[in-house]
Amino acid sequence: MNEHVQHHRTRRPLRGRRGLAAAVATVAAGVVAATALAPTAAFAGGKPQPDSVQSSLNALVKDDGLPAALASVKGRDGRTRTYTAGVGDLTTGAKVPMDGQIRAGSNTKTFTAVVVLQLVAEGKIGLDASVDTYLPGLLRGDGIDGRHITVRQLLQQTSGLPDYMNAPEFSDFVPIQYRYFEPRDLLDGALAQKALFPAGTDWAYSNTNYVVAGLIIQKVTGRPVGEEITKRVIDRIGLRRTYFPAPGDTRIHEAHPKGYLRNSLDGPLIDYTEMDSSMAWASGAVVSTNTDLNTFFTAILDGRLLPAAQLAEMRTTVPAEFLGPGVRYGLGLQSKPLSCGGLLWGHGGTTPGYRSRDGVTEDGRAATITVTSVPEAVGAQHMADALDTALCR
Repeated sequence: MNEHVQHHRTRRPLRGRRGLAAAVATVAAGVVAATALAPTAAFAGGKPQPDSVQSSLNALVKDDGLPAALASVKGRDGRTRTYTAGVGDLTTGAKVPMDGQIRAGSNTKTFTAVVVLQLVAEGKIGLDASVDTYLPGLLRGDGIDGRHITVRQLLQQTSGLPDYMNAPEFSDFVPIQYRYFEPRDLLDGALAQKALFPAGTDWAYSNTNYVVAGLIIQKVTGRPVGEEITKRVIDRIGLRRTYFPAPGDTRIHEAHPKGYLRNSLDGPLIDYTEMDSSMAWASGAVVSTNTDLNTFFTAILDGRLLPAAQLAEMRTTVPAEFLGPGVRYGLGLQSKPLSCGGLLWGHGGTTPGYRSRDGVTEDGRAATITVTSVPEAVGAQHMADALDTALCR
């Protein structure tokens, strides 16, 4: 799950009814840890300077009221540094684990898109084939017809399919924290709504697109989408702390900061760390770490996961300004201009309890920042600024 759309012109981040409503067992060698709420000194001309990434995380906790923030940054020197701020458990006051596991939310969409594009390269899926080619009769509704929606439009968010997250059962996440959803349950919530626009005529972020993409993967391979993501992506590039949860697995397996849901603007923070991620499935179920996400997006740009032709398709973008100034959306991959020039490539993810923002560059820089509750608009902008700072410092 990532940005929850009420309407393609007035999208809002995925949240609960009012507040969050509308929304290797060790760190790899070479990682340098920065301490929580105590900016690490970097030396320039012999003078200690506050570390800009640590300062950004401290501000997210202190000024935006977020329980915790953590980051992993691979700099121009090739070294990876990890950072934390805040507390990992509001009840016990436990520290935030360095590079702890987090729910990666809609970064999952990029994993799903990579698998689809690998199958395109193998001749098993056609990017411009209709959904009905693989799932005949599945998509029918008010203005919705799978005979006129292509695989490319699913991956690029130009299908016009409404977001199942706008269905009534998702207006409050607390009652469904441990509820299991079949993919068909999710689709039913989407198909009860009217199409946002005719396929291919506009852009709108919709989690439904990636549920359908996951079903196509399963139909073509005969295997569960989580197994295909594991075999084709996670195991292939050695993401040792990343996994696609099995049905019924509600825990986060390794050390992690707890994730919190605020169900109204002035309501208490609710521990939402455990959840049945079937509500997100191929759109947002993956559990990962900031460092693993950096490795994943770097591997995409390096051509380790896709042949050149499919990588070029993935990086062919359309405007997606709702996600931020200058943002463009490819096939499960976003680009955004950096203040220091060039583009970052990544995706980002939001799920109850966690929000991540990430990006990698052509010259090998990489950064991912995660917070443990979904911030309001100002905090979300501060996250975007912190990511830019991490990549441009």
